Amino acid sequence: MDRLQNIETFVRVAQTQSFAEAARQLRVAKSVVTTRIKQLEDYLGAPLFHRSTRVVRLSELGQAFLHDCADLVGRANDVVDQMRDVRAKPAGALRVHALTGLVLGHFASLLREFQTGYPDIRLELIVSDAVVDPVKAGVDCALQIFPATSTELVSRPLFPVRRVFCATPKYLRAHGTPKEPRDLHNHTLGLYSGYPTRDRWTFHQGGEELTMYLSAALLTNSVHLLREYALEHAGIVCLPTLVAGADILNGDLKVVLPSYQLSSFSLSAVYAATSRRSLKLRLFVQHIAAAFSQIPPWDAALIARGLLPAELVAV
Repeated sequence: MDRLQNIETFVRVAQTQSFAEAARQLRVAKSVVTTRIKQLEDYLGAPLFHRSTRVVRLSELGQAFLHDCADLVGRANDVVDQMRDVRAKPAGALRVHALTGLVLGHFASLLREFQTGYPDIRLELIVSDAVVDPVKAGVDCALQIFPATSTELVSRPLFPVRRVFCATPKYLRAHGTPKEPRDLHNHTLGLYSGYPTRDRWTFHQGGEELTMYLSAALLTNSVHLLREYALEHAGIVCLPTLVAGADILNGDLKVVLPSYQLSSFSLSAVYAATSRRSLKLRLFVQHIAAAFSQIPPWDAALIARGLLPAELVAV
């Protein structure tokens, strides 16, 4: 019996609450996971899980066992990474979950540069607008705008994500240009459903705040669909500047209510506290942080053209 391997499997099942999902993440058959857990339970002389056809939950022993096991697995991975660090040749798989709006158009060159520097690190990038717990999702880190959901997770801010309301000049000529935020109620709106503030929108101008609720004709978890919706002259949409920046610069989209600012979010790398010393993860996060300075390039171009204020309103 490979005791450490079985302990790692136990931790993965406990975190995902699923034998099948643990098997998928570990890239083994479900029967292998079942066998490893049984071996560990036989060794301990007691069950680690209560199982049914629908639910997998920790037994009392499993609950007492989990924290130390997760720490043990984390420290074992750290030792391996430190050995590779000594060799100055980090290697192995690094699994990352990232927002669609971030990776499309801005991320491929970063990945190429990272892999040029560290050719033995194999990247597995899962792209979606879903909010995930990196531990339960079986990834090393999640790049997201939502803060860490527990004290077991670490959140490292990487760069601000600014948002603007915008529309095509054709739409604005046909329907008029809003002069103040309340005018948005008279327009067809496309809004992103995944912001932490949900339907509540706060506009900032001259040190004053106006908070209001907006109803969307199109509510979606895809900022790229919102961009296409706007380019079809369908309405006014709210987009992050990393998605809309190029269209605004070339005149296909026009910023609406430019004297009002929305609060910005931080794009953060969220990962398990036990992974903070992982060499592969540390190198990857440092690479992204270095590439996107305090003012990311898409915002710098808009600021230089006077299309975006230099000051930032954070949440």
